[in-house]
Amino acid sequence: MNLNSNIAAFYILFLLLVSCNQKNKDKKPMQPQKKITAKDILGNPEYLAISYGGYREKTRDIQPTIPELKEDLKILAVMGIKVLRTYNVQLPHATNILKAIRELKEQDPSFEMYVMLGAWIDCENAWTDLAPNHENESENNASEIERAVGLANKYPEIVKILAVGNEAMVRWATSYYVQPNVILKWVNYLQDLKKNNELPKDLWITSSDDFSSWGGGDPSYHTPDLEALIHAVDYVSMHTYAMHNSHYNPQFWLVPQNEWDHNPSDKIEAAMLRARDFAVAQYQGVKNYVESLGIEKDIHIGETGWATVSNQQYGADGSKAADEFKSGKYYQLIREWTKEANISCFYFEAFNEPWKDASNPLGSENHFGLFTVDGKAKYALWDLVDQQTFKGLGRNGKQVTKTYNGNINKLMEDVNPPPIEYDMFAFNR
Repeated sequence: MNLNSNIAAFYILFLLLVSCNQKNKDKKPMQPQKKITAKDILGNPEYLAISYGGYREKTRDIQPTIPELKEDLKILAVMGIKVLRTYNVQLPHATNILKAIRELKEQDPSFEMYVMLGAWIDCENAWTDLAPNHENESENNASEIERAVGLANKYPEIVKILAVGNEAMVRWATSYYVQPNVILKWVNYLQDLKKNNELPKDLWITSSDDFSSWGGGDPSYHTPDLEALIHAVDYVSMHTYAMHNSHYNPQFWLVPQNEWDHNPSDKIEAAMLRARDFAVAQYQGVKNYVESLGIEKDIHIGETGWATVSNQQYGADGSKAADEFKSGKYYQLIREWTKEANISCFYFEAFNEPWKDASNPLGSENHFGLFTVDGKAKYALWDLVDQQTFKGLGRNGKQVTKTYNGNINKLMEDVNPPPIEYDMFAFNR
């Protein structure tokens, strides 16, 4: 190599070094990602929430696999869902959801999903041949709480809320309900763990229960233990179900006389607005009670939803509430209201779960999902299918498509307006 070649090579190397140095100067230092907490999530419309069970069979003995859970999580993520609610840690399901989320985050650091982890609470003799003793708690509760604590500590980047019990204080849960002092005991226990650095300090503790259990209705629930519980939780998680009340408390649902001559679609639209207002009123009832105690506490919706099928009291021979059209309307109205009001709503639920009423496939409890078991998007989500939101995603080897093949006329054949007053009275007799 001659001298000119050496000089040329040295010059090129010099230019490369200068260029690399300049690029390094231009690079902004990596900013640490903000740690997301329950306080950031709850009431934030950017963090849509949903209740999720991944069960695809008629029994929970067949647990969904982690690959199956990942299928579901990817579907929910493209919908903007970022917070899931689970119900117990007795079975592997919740643990596997946490594993699936962590693995998805490891594969793609931009994947974002958090969990409201539920710990199931029972009374003594619940789910046995013995009479439930609602004054004492089950001996299984302590181990359930400890499992939940273990998961909250193992997955602190995912578990942001811990809920003690699900509809565990409402008296119509005759198989298992407990007195508020039981829930209070475990909420205080968890709050003490936080104070002692045995749980993350920013983990929020609540109980998720019917609006009446939180003092929003029957005044017989207004007890010193409930007041103490409202003080103890980090926020109130309440349930409201206008669909169930279309049978049990139907005054809001029946077509009033001044609408009897309206066309069927107008009757349905008006009824769904009344259903939304029914949920708003129950929320306001809880808010009024909490404020009457002089307590400032956030209130969010732990459950609300609308079934799409019923061969019993909510179906065509009953209150005529259950169908995909009304479910879609309710979903839209509830999401609009809660987003505008900065209320988190863990909508019930993501997918149909056929184990809930295994002996009656057309029972309403099997059909609260926004998706069918085989991954078809119900009417509430048809617009997302049109927008190609679910492109490349599916369940059980089937791509996400619309129910009814997207034929609105076919869907409307299964839709009936609510009963007028005398029809409903005849049904209830």
